[in-house]
Amino acid sequence: MNSLIERFNKTLLFFIIYTIIFIVFFGTLGYTIPFVLALILAYILQKPTKYLSNKFHIKNTISALITTIVFYTIIISLLILVFTSIATEAIQLGKSAQSYVAQNTSYINSIIDGAQKFYTNLDPTIVSTIDKNISSFTTKAINTTVNISGKLVSGVLDFITSIPSIIMILLFSLLSTYFFTKDMTNAKNKLLNMIPQKNTDRLVFIFEEIKRMITNYLLSYMIIIGITFIETLIGFLAFKVNYAVILSLVAAFCDILPIIGIGVIYIPLGVFYLLSGNYVVGFGIIILYAVVSIIRQIIEPKIVSSTLGLHPVAVLAALFIGLKANGVSGMFFCIFLVLFYNILRKLKII
Repeated sequence: MNSLIERFNKTLLFFIIYTIIFIVFFGTLGYTIPFVLALILAYILQKPTKYLSNKFHIKNTISALITTIVFYTIIISLLILVFTSIATEAIQLGKSAQSYVAQNTSYINSIIDGAQKFYTNLDPTIVSTIDKNISSFTTKAINTTVNISGKLVSGVLDFITSIPSIIMILLFSLLSTYFFTKDMTNAKNKLLNMIPQKNTDRLVFIFEEIKRMITNYLLSYMIIIGITFIETLIGFLAFKVNYAVILSLVAAFCDILPIIGIGVIYIPLGVFYLLSGNYVVGFGIIILYAVVSIIRQIIEPKIVSSTLGLHPVAVLAALFIGLKANGVSGMFFCIFLVLFYNILRKLKII
């Protein structure tokens, strides 16, 4: 009985400490983001920096400077290339969508009028209900299309206006990455020397497990997003959908968002082609939406659980409870709660 109470107290203490750290970390992330990014990137650049230093017999400060500059040059070049192409297509897509809706309102109404002829012999009450539902659905579909395209364009414009802030974050991240990369090995050794030898192995194990699980967690969702992107891109290219690349990227990004999901792209696009009279593509996109959604629901628990070493039911429970409780942040809270709890169980701390 005492052991059960002690275990409960340890679990409760872990939950309280974890919750406080989680809230403080994400609550202050807006202020600490350059340094958090710098610390992560410095850890990634640690091995290349050490390799350069040993290979060419140069000082650690010089090798850290080289790896930092090369890495940021590659990343910034790729970001500029990607965002330039996305911005161009997004603006063009937004203009085209709004222009189409404005120019074809009468055509859309004529399609609705033609559809009414198929149910004119039904009961007047049923006909009235159908008319209202069709009108409401059409209005919502048109408004959704215009709103999405408008938000897409405004999002690009907001991004352009936020470039000075992004440049400032990149600059602070670059400088911090250099200093972290240069001093990381020494700082790590000093920290380990400050810890009693009997606890060093345990702390190293905790650090390695956290690193492995977080890396696997990020990798698992990159795989899921990549699969969604490839499925969507292949489907859109097969149906010869315009702006297939940007729409596939947006769908893949929305795939990680709760409630919104890939439907924010698939449903308006399917309705657009149906209203345009292209029924093959319209119904094809709707069927593709169902297929991609089903595949995603099947592969997510398996990929996440296999990469993290957790039971699929534990992953499903963490995802569902987190999303229901507080959306994306709740999902991260529950997933990392399960991860850290599992690590402490392995160490027999809890």
